[in-house]
Amino acid sequence: MQKEIEIALIPEAIQDDNRILQEGAKKLRIPLNRISGFHIRKRSIDARGKQVLFRMRVVYFIDEPVVLPEFHIPLQHVQDAEPVIIIGAGPAGLFAAYKCLQRGLKPIVIERGKKVQERRRDLAKINREGFVNPESNYCYGEGGAGTYSDGKLYTRSNKRGDVHEVLSIFVEHGAPDDILVDARPHIGTNKLPHIIESIRERIIEYGGEVLFDCKVVDIIANFGKVEGVITDAGETLKAKHVVVATGHSARDIFELFRQKGWLLEAKPFALGVRIEHPQELIDQAQYHCSIRPENLPPAYYSLVEQVDGRGVFSFCMCPGGIIAPCATEQNEIVVNGWSPSKRNNPHANSGTVIQINLDDIPNAAEDPFALLEFQRQIEQRAFVYGGGNLVAPAQRMVDFVQNKVSNDLPINSYKPGTRSVALQEVLPDFVHRALQGALPIFGRKMKGYYTNEAILVGVESRTSSPIRIPRDKDTLQHPQIEGLYPCAEGAGYAGGIVSAAIDGMNCIDAIKR
Repeated sequence: MQKEIEIALIPEAIQDDNRILQEGAKKLRIPLNRISGFHIRKRSIDARGKQVLFRMRVVYFIDEPVVLPEFHIPLQHVQDAEPVIIIGAGPAGLFAAYKCLQRGLKPIVIERGKKVQERRRDLAKINREGFVNPESNYCYGEGGAGTYSDGKLYTRSNKRGDVHEVLSIFVEHGAPDDILVDARPHIGTNKLPHIIESIRERIIEYGGEVLFDCKVVDIIANFGKVEGVITDAGETLKAKHVVVATGHSARDIFELFRQKGWLLEAKPFALGVRIEHPQELIDQAQYHCSIRPENLPPAYYSLVEQVDGRGVFSFCMCPGGIIAPCATEQNEIVVNGWSPSKRNNPHANSGTVIQINLDDIPNAAEDPFALLEFQRQIEQRAFVYGGGNLVAPAQRMVDFVQNKVSNDLPINSYKPGTRSVALQEVLPDFVHRALQGALPIFGRKMKGYYTNEAILVGVESRTSSPIRIPRDKDTLQHPQIEGLYPCAEGAGYAGGIVSAAIDGMNCIDAIKR
């Protein structure tokens, strides 16, 4: 017999199997010797009370042998199978390719950027010299933005597909087992590259192809049906099915659709800043302690508030993290955040953003590119106020609310450097006012949050795509082009590693149907 119950343990006890067994026997009201073992299904931190607890969903095996769940996906050799072209090797593209191996289709993945390890040199150049390679950066290259953007695997997309399948594939290729049970699973930017390499090698082993430094410049379609793609080398690759998994920053793909007269839509996105605090301050606020105990991870937070009818919310919070320069073109500033697996850096950062709606921008309902152009203008303005070389405009938090230019800036994790400016000169007025109203309220919700020890770094503008490529809700195909599958973040149908991976797999299932 198996029984699943919830137990709560102090942090010091979560690695103690005897304590877990004893707690189960106590709650189940049975003798300890009847329990042969257990399996943890879910684990989360509860810091609402004075005593921080781990809450765990545990399956206990009573009067029967322990049989732990196994996950194995049978794959097929697809060297000679029907080809599917997948544009982009981010989470959506790679997991779409992996799903092809399950469904007996041959994936041909085309990635404009470099292999995951080779990207490191270009990222170092971004941080050291402020130079952006438009084909190899924090957004473009093997693994996409997700590889060097923390590896947070938290998602609310359970209704879209099998989250457990995505996490299990990560584990099968080297991710820690903890991601299968933690409420907020996280791999870490330092570990993701090797996992991504392993997934790519498996795709090739079973007959798929992965092409790097190869950019799609045209999608061939005749009589309303897709026929293949043309690369920047002039090569034509033929296929009846093309998955467009290019991410939220591949603006040239949107331009290609516009040139062809294919449907596009403006889509709301979020805009704001990345806010960084000392991690110690966040730990004290969330764990109600002066020094964080060793058996607790660096604390995170999630905040949301309405200001004048507009939502302001934290996004992509990175405990023990780094603020990264994520521009994809010269003369623009875009910031994001990531954490290593141990989350052991001294700072905590989070995007803090406001949704930009169609009615905020003139002609957005008629012009699919209106929000994208607005996004681009803000990023270019941030570059100008930063002074060049990817130096980012920044301001201390209380100074920002009080409209004071900061006399100096705190030590922070943004490597290209920060420059003290009045961010009201960079941000749209309605975004600036919403942030000014929200930050003191956040401070009342979380002790210590509202402080001049915190720095606001601009701009956080790539939370999602400002353009949606429409598709049929049942077939997942573009309404004008049979065999063309807009996919994941770049098409406006996902946000984050797991939901993008699920959408990629869903597109392959739709092709197989």
